[in-house]
Amino acid sequence: MGLLINHVTFDAHDPYQIGSFWAAATGGSLDDDDHPGDPAALLVVRTNAGGEVRVLFEQVPDDKVVKNRVHLDVWPTDRTRDDEVEHLVGLGARVVADCRRPDGTGWVVMADPEGNEFCVERSAAERPES
Repeated sequence: MGLLINHVTFDAHDPYQIGSFWAAATGGSLDDDDHPGDPAALLVVRTNAGGEVRVLFEQVPDDKVVKNRVHLDVWPTDRTRDDEVEHLVGLGARVVADCRRPDGTGWVVMADPEGNEFCVERSAAERPES
């Protein structure tokens, strides 16, 4: 028998605020019981396979000081990679490293408003058919 992953957890200064950023970015939703000032916020996001991923943001007093050892890779569903990067910047993310190549491949490393790194890859429409 194996293990089931219940959720991925991120440390946060303001769980509700960072959960709200990710809800806006992914089209997911925070749990109805989550409110500003709560010590945790649970985000539920649909997956490309029709399931869901649960991301828990838990309040901690510590500042983030080094690169994440685990990060999210995201694919836009209704925008191009480049349009999605601009959208995310508008939501409060910032570009950390631009790894796009002249041939259109590559990705963009970004940081959410609390500094957690994530990568924006090309959308399915931008990928060659296999």
